[in-house]
Amino acid sequence: MRQRVIDTRFVPSFASVRGARWTGGLVALALTLTACQQRPAMVRTLDARHRASELAVSFTKASDATNRAVMALTDEASQAAALEARQASDVAQRNLDALLPLVQGLGYQPEAEQVATFTLRFAEYRALEARILDLAVENSNIKAQQLSFGLAADRADAVVAALQTVARAVPGDWRTRALVAEVTTAVRSLQAMEAPHIAEPADASMTRMEQRMEASEATVRQTLRRLADVTPGRGRTAVNDAVTAFDTFMTSHREILALSRRNTNVRSLALALNEKGKLTTTCDDILQAVLQGLDARTSYGTR
Repeated sequence: MRQRVIDTRFVPSFASVRGARWTGGLVALALTLTACQQRPAMVRTLDARHRASELAVSFTKASDATNRAVMALTDEASQAAALEARQASDVAQRNLDALLPLVQGLGYQPEAEQVATFTLRFAEYRALEARILDLAVENSNIKAQQLSFGLAADRADAVVAALQTVARAVPGDWRTRALVAEVTTAVRSLQAMEAPHIAEPADASMTRMEQRMEASEATVRQTLRRLADVTPGRGRTAVNDAVTAFDTFMTSHREILALSRRNTNVRSLALALNEKGKLTTTCDDILQAVLQGLDARTSYGTR
């Protein structure tokens, strides 16, 4: 039987086989490490894009809710919108706190600078938001308006009703009827000045209105004293009723002026339309720039 002779020149040695396997293992490991390094960067970029998007959404929700708090007509509605605004701002803050280290860690310098700028502007926004919401939920102008058109109006009507009783008590006395008309006009003048006072944003203008109101009040009291002097019998009882009714009306009137002076609805609206409007636009522009930059990076990375 013939033995096969193996030409060892064409048989790899154990050492060469082991070396080839080792080299292949290193190549595979290098490829794996490279893939692992690339994937986390892309994942972090996508995470940054998601955080920026969530930040934009929550910021918009906060801004819209703040506007609704300013425009609300009841305490319940303004308080509910204010709570929603604060909660949305908290969510925006959490997303911002997560976004900044992400873009910094990825080495995205333009986006990192934009997010850092947004951080400063958002801090200003939150301080302004707190001022606006504190004013909005107080609703001093709305409460003044409700009081003026409600209880105060009823009390003014009571004064006029008592004066009409005075006039009926002395139907032929033209002097008494003239005094009644003078008091009625002055009371209605006080009422008429409440609405513009409530809507007026300037302190100086409110002061001028109050001076005219004081003059009307003085006219009413002086004329009521004259009425009491000239009105006989049962008519004088009606004059006393008018004096009491006017004192009651003035209690509501002064409360209206105090609420109106606080001007919380007027001030919150002015802040929302002016300072907040400008700051919101600035923040929105920055966020859109961040999103566009991250969109470009994620699009490039997935090609």
